[in-house]
Amino acid sequence: MTVYTATSLKAELNDRGWRLTPQREIILHVFQELPKGEHLSAEDLYHHLDAQGEGISLSTIYRTLKLMARMGILRELELGEGHKHYELNQPYPYHHHHLICVRCNKTIEFKNDSILKIGTKTAQKEGYHLLDCQLTIHAVCPSCQRALLPL
Repeated sequence: MTVYTATSLKAELNDRGWRLTPQREIILHVFQELPKGEHLSAEDLYHHLDAQGEGISLSTIYRTLKLMARMGILRELELGEGHKHYELNQPYPYHHHHLICVRCNKTIEFKNDSILKIGTKTAQKEGYHLLDCQLTIHAVCPSCQRALLPL
């Protein structure tokens, strides 16, 4: 996996018969500038771009996110809110996992080499080539646990 620049994205898109549109370049840039640990849904990205004065339609955003996820540029995540979130895919072996509160959706990223080793071993045993390994743990955070306790 490579770290994508506008130039490398343009080359890969051209190889596949697609173009690097201004919208695709803007979306790539947003994910490159996203603080570590942040994830965006299509709707989050739409509102972010709209606030910056970028008139990119929600349907274009959905298509671009799907395309970039298929190309391996973005990592598609199911974070328990009923819709997908995306983050920039990091070069191997940068694998991380997510701990998500099911009440407030607070998400913590963590690394654990044991999970990656188990995923790699399982894939190899079955003759698969590992592309990604992600564990999502759904739980209730300490703040929400306190809120659930009777007074």
